Amino acid sequence: MAEDTPFLDMAGLDPLSERVYLDLLEHGTSNPARVSEKFGLGVPAASAMLESLRELGLASRLEGDEREYAAVDPGYSLRAIADRMGDQVLRIRESLPRLVELFERVPPSGIDQTQTTILADADAVAAWYTRLQHQARSEFLAFDRPPYVSASLDPVEAIALDRGVVWRAIYTIESFDDGTTWQEVAELAEQGEQARIAPDLPVKLAIVDRRAALVSLTLVPGRISALVTSSKPLIDALVQLFEFHWARSLPLGDARATFEGGGAPPEGAIAGAGRTRGATSEERTLLALMAVGMKDDAIARQLQISPRTLRRRNQELMIELEAGTRFQAGLEAARRGWL
Repeated sequence: MAEDTPFLDMAGLDPLSERVYLDLLEHGTSNPARVSEKFGLGVPAASAMLESLRELGLASRLEGDEREYAAVDPGYSLRAIADRMGDQVLRIRESLPRLVELFERVPPSGIDQTQTTILADADAVAAWYTRLQHQARSEFLAFDRPPYVSASLDPVEAIALDRGVVWRAIYTIESFDDGTTWQEVAELAEQGEQARIAPDLPVKLAIVDRRAALVSLTLVPGRISALVTSSKPLIDALVQLFEFHWARSLPLGDARATFEGGGAPPEGAIAGAGRTRGATSEERTLLALMAVGMKDDAIARQLQISPRTLRRRNQELMIELEAGTRFQAGLEAARRGWL
């Protein structure tokens, strides 16, 4: 039992303290000398550890000069700790509206949100991007491309998707070579992100609820600068820019797990090459990535399959479409409604 995976860290026990506690439960009583010998600790450290268990209410100290400790019934002691933790979580939840209001009331670095402002520092750009993600209530539009100033797969997006924000993002081929992985995008798609891919994008961009926007002013790594604005005419123009590229981008397809599982059942009846069926998820994914110019080695790397497997699937797709080149395959796929 004492060798099980630690599970009491939320109760305030580190892995070693948990092992000492489980040993105490198993034997009923213990003392610093026993703990010192069994766990390779000095007697003072062992004594301090048993005292910490007592302070948490998990052990009691017995009368006498031997400093003997006895386990407290976990049905009461751990339940009391769990109840206290539940009360703390409830207080945090109840405080969230007030804390969010305080967060949104004061712009970072004293920036007046009614102004269009230039940011010339990578940290300031990253902070504003995170802030805009937090502020999203209904819609978030993004151009995702290098260079990056913050970690990919920001957990804030998952939280926003969970509360119902419509999140549309366009990635570039370079996105998957520098900062973003196919698996990360697949995970976000499973949570509700609508993702497309384009050969290239002119800027990095984030638009929140069509009332605030962040747009890059340079795409040179190491020289990060951006513009943040709440100007409605400028935001309207940026929304039009986003929609222009969205209409010309290709869906990224289903998650990699679906891809490896052989795709979804046929969708609809489309006549082509003597056959009547729709494209599978696997075929749509391959066609989308090939159509934007991604090379075979990059596709295989992002889908985590071998180049040999990818070549076989490409060949099967060409045969299905009765095409000799990728260009012919694209034309036939478009004619069938697969793209």
